[in-house]
Amino acid sequence: MLPFLLALQSCGGDDGGAARIPPDVPTNIVIIVADDLGYADLGVQGSPDVRTPRIDSLAAAGARLTNAYVSSPVCSPTRAGLLTGRFPQRFGLELNPPNPSPPEFGLPLGETTLAEELKGAGYVTGLVGKWHLGTGAEFHPLNRGFDEFFGFLGGSHSYRDWSSGDDPVLRGFEPVEDGAYLTDAFSREAVSFIRRHADEPFFLYLSYSAVHRPMEKPPRKYMDRFPNTADPLRRKLLAMLSAMDDGIGAVLDAIDASGLGQSTLVIFLSDNGAPTDLNGSLNTPLRGGKEDLFEGGIRVPFIVRWDGRIPAGLEYGDPVIQLDVFPTALAAAGIAGPADREIDGVNLIPRLAGTDAGPPHAALFWRYGEPSAVRKGDWKLLSSGTGATQLFDLAGDIGETTDLAASMPEIVSELEAELAGWQAQLPPPPP
Repeated sequence: MLPFLLALQSCGGDDGGAARIPPDVPTNIVIIVADDLGYADLGVQGSPDVRTPRIDSLAAAGARLTNAYVSSPVCSPTRAGLLTGRFPQRFGLELNPPNPSPPEFGLPLGETTLAEELKGAGYVTGLVGKWHLGTGAEFHPLNRGFDEFFGFLGGSHSYRDWSSGDDPVLRGFEPVEDGAYLTDAFSREAVSFIRRHADEPFFLYLSYSAVHRPMEKPPRKYMDRFPNTADPLRRKLLAMLSAMDDGIGAVLDAIDASGLGQSTLVIFLSDNGAPTDLNGSLNTPLRGGKEDLFEGGIRVPFIVRWDGRIPAGLEYGDPVIQLDVFPTALAAAGIAGPADREIDGVNLIPRLAGTDAGPPHAALFWRYGEPSAVRKGDWKLLSSGTGATQLFDLAGDIGETTDLAASMPEIVSELEAELAGWQAQLPPPPP
């Protein structure tokens, strides 16, 4: 019998109280990551000019996490944290690598990935899209727990020219090129993976490169959906997003057509906030964007659907982080997970299912080189690393417009101590 059938039948692990999974129905895991998506750039997030009906439908059928974060304001560390459940600052992957990536850069080989855990429990594992966790052979997805890989290894890629630069689109280890718009190709491959493995437990990590630069014009059918958008950069962004939304719809349709809706956990999120001046996206009403620790750099759309387990239309407001994906997915699969290391994420299923009312985290932390930040309750403290400190009350100031540090010295002292205690567990920031 496969290990996942012998593991925990409760999703809760040590959290307890989660919905029961029938022991003969393994749970499939589908994680969908958008790249550089603006906080406001989904219909369900309140943006009036986008067209994302399929992502919006995902939220309608599941839970939208309204205080959701990632552990870094840039791509690679966030992906490392997602796949390990650990703050990437713990293992030195704190910043994006230069482009092109040096051969020694990658997710450290001593870190265990979600794919490795699930593969070890009998799952077939597939990655479609962007990797950005090392280009050397030892870091290749097929050597980090994935059975199948279709995508590219670096941080960004042309949507039109698959063979551009030194980072071709690969199937496994071999370069491929078929002329399709890259977002459409990723969606096609994801649907194929689901259809081919519908009769066995699977883990699909669909890591879109949209809406990351380059801002190449998408196919006409997507551009034509936004004839009244005057800003040409914004129009391309909306078209790129619409292509991704179509693809996510095709993935959801493949899940439902295979009769897998109640046995598939689907998680959607962005890898960081948007670089609004570079790709035409919007982080409204948040301050800042990609590469900083204001809310616009680290607060992201985050949606979880699991038919029959998580209430449809739920809005969940306690702070969560992408590190929670790792233990949540393992719990859904009935896998205890690694016991030989600190896992910073927590299983969200009992919280979303309503069987655990406690907050997932006492506090959340960030470090991006010298700058660092902590959120505890509604208080958020930012430290420049050079002595400047800011304090915001996110309950009434989500846009971080009013610095309260001078008037709340006790809160500043408390949060500085919390932040110092967390950083004491970490190696020094990389140069």
